[in-house]
Amino acid sequence: MTALTQLLGIETPIVQAPMAGAATPALAATVSNAGALGGIGIAPSPVETARTMIRQIREATTRPFQVNLFCHRPAVADPAREAAWIAYLAPAYAGFGAQPPSGLIEAYPSYLVNDEMHAMLLDERPPVVSFHFGLPDASRIADFHSAGIILLATATNLAEARAIEAAGIDAVVAQGIEAGGHRGLFNPDAPDERLSTFALTRQLVQELDIPVIAAGGIMDGAGIAAVLALGAGAAQLGTAFLSCPESAADDAYRAALLGDAARTTTLTKVISGRPARGIVNKFIALGESSDAPPVPDFPIAYDAERALNQAAKATGDSGYAAQWAGQSAFLSRTMPAAELVATLRAELAEAAVRLAAVA
Repeated sequence: MTALTQLLGIETPIVQAPMAGAATPALAATVSNAGALGGIGIAPSPVETARTMIRQIREATTRPFQVNLFCHRPAVADPAREAAWIAYLAPAYAGFGAQPPSGLIEAYPSYLVNDEMHAMLLDERPPVVSFHFGLPDASRIADFHSAGIILLATATNLAEARAIEAAGIDAVVAQGIEAGGHRGLFNPDAPDERLSTFALTRQLVQELDIPVIAAGGIMDGAGIAAVLALGAGAAQLGTAFLSCPESAADDAYRAALLGDAARTTTLTKVISGRPARGIVNKFIALGESSDAPPVPDFPIAYDAERALNQAAKATGDSGYAAQWAGQSAFLSRTMPAAELVATLRAELAEAAVRLAAVA
């Protein structure tokens, strides 16, 4: 047990990343029942859908779980920029016999301005709430603490982590550059230090007084043992759980994770408008071409990608989907989530014995 596992009320130092769109209530509940911390991302969900998801988890487990929120700056519409992006993608739409959208919309609001979501969370009181892309204001943090909710937040560098600690957040998720999905950058327009999971974890352990959860490129028990040796209180794994039958990944996504495609990931903002790591595919290649115009703001850019992906999927082409994955995605294994947690726990124990022998 670590101080963090005691804080979170879990038996093993494993956190399942609350991957929006991929992590399901079934996955979260199964992971929590297995002694780790399961989770879901509710940022893109309508409030009542998010409420239903939380209640579905509660029906399947009595153990702690987390829900994740996006604290990005609200999108800034730019009709000219969006029109240029649509025009650039138009030939790809035409290739699938589809019309591009006439305009792009902000698919969901930032939690920073979503009062209804905040009220719902205070009503439902999930055990753990986590923040990505930044932090809410002090009053919302105080509301959560008053409700007895444990708070986590993602940092990609020491400055962000210090802001998280100063805000009174209970623990920080140290997201290395290896991580799949969206970078948790507070300001995506600022230079990114691109720190590795190991470097960032060690920095935060040395500099902060709150527990650290290491995230990025961790796929097995040896990786968990390595970050625990650096002083982390737990490891967060996302990509490792995508191949579990309880995830929402479709067949094409699973095939990519288990094939050679998983050996090539890249950090790109062309899919959503913010930097995110995924498996290289046709949409990323198209969006990063030298003649591509600037990408619309997050999450407005998603609207164009989703529409094109739907048109492509209708013809059996999965090359335009957002297949988020970390740098070690090729180490993915197909097994039920409970079995994966048990396997990770056994591998962690074996790795701990090896580390002890070396010491």
